[in-house]
Amino acid sequence: MKIHHLQTVAKGRQCPNCGGPVVAQFRPFCSKRCATLDLHRWLNEDYRIPAVEDEEIDDDDFEQEDTAEI
Repeated sequence: MKIHHLQTVAKGRQCPNCGGPVVAQFRPFCSKRCATLDLHRWLNEDYRIPAVEDEEIDDDDFEQEDTAEI
């Protein structure tokens, strides 16, 4: 019978999902469950980087800049 020993990583490190101690096998999480929950959040697009839209560029202004250089 095999007994698996889960070793915690550096003291003071906490799982980003539940705050439990980090386990080396699932780093940076404490368990497979927390790692799977985080993956689900990524795949479900729960984590997003907000985008700032630039002002629309008018095609006429762009063409005028090109012809001014010639």
